Amino acid sequence: MFGRQAYVGLASERFGTVTLGRQYDSVVDYLAQTTANGNWGGYLFAHPYDNDNTDNTFRVNNTVKYTSPSFLGLQFGGTYSFSNDTNFANNRQYSVGMQYATGGLLFAAAYLQANNPSATATGAINKGGDENFHANKLRIIGAGLNYTFGSATLGFAYTNTYVVQPLSSGYVGAITPTGGATLSSLRFSNFEVNAKYQITPAFFVGAAYTYTRTSFDATSGKLHPVFHTAGMMADYNLSKRTDVYLQGGYQHAGGDKTGTVLDVAYVPGSDVVSSTSNQLVLRAAIRHKF
Repeated sequence: MFGRQAYVGLASERFGTVTLGRQYDSVVDYLAQTTANGNWGGYLFAHPYDNDNTDNTFRVNNTVKYTSPSFLGLQFGGTYSFSNDTNFANNRQYSVGMQYATGGLLFAAAYLQANNPSATATGAINKGGDENFHANKLRIIGAGLNYTFGSATLGFAYTNTYVVQPLSSGYVGAITPTGGATLSSLRFSNFEVNAKYQITPAFFVGAAYTYTRTSFDATSGKLHPVFHTAGMMADYNLSKRTDVYLQGGYQHAGGDKTGTVLDVAYVPGSDVVSSTSNQLVLRAAIRHKF
């Protein structure tokens, strides 16, 4: 029941809102809306392993959040998530973000840092539950913009994710180099372009492409895997609460070979990793919103 958010708080039109509980972080609140997966596409459009959490893989527990009022289109906010541990830095999280909207333009940016994410079951990011990475440190920074003119919306987003001493991914399991090497860090640089066209008030089509360059820094040397991720979608609303959609997600894993699971493709939302460097996932569904 509480897999998403559960919080209480106080709100003021003049001073803003303070909430306490399990909540979304600033990446999700501000930056994600400029990406296809965080806006209209869902997780088949997510960046590899949802490394930047724009697809909302994890929520943060024990969180104090502040959200400002809107000042002529400018809004900002931040979160701090307690570790629930005598070592205050063990599985804590903090983030800040902002957005500016005027006319058809939306610009957003965010920063997040998590120390020892998923190290414990009762800290900011659940162990064995929500995490995108189990690591010593997770740092995400990014910015994006959308521009809407008529029935069309074009978007661009850039995110940079730095993972220190990653042990595993919540999507694909252990990330262990061969030959006894130790993986000290991973860095993902994601460049996304997306487009959506509202053909009628009830029907839209959309497409997105993301290029991801990865720095794989191990004791055996530094390598640079790359990922090409693309998706297309068509969605038709049968009513205010019910829609049907068809979407496809494709990923190609290339660049340097690491001897790990990063060498094969994986589209978030598929059951298993591919046995090759390519993976295609198709989905046809009906959705009802309660």
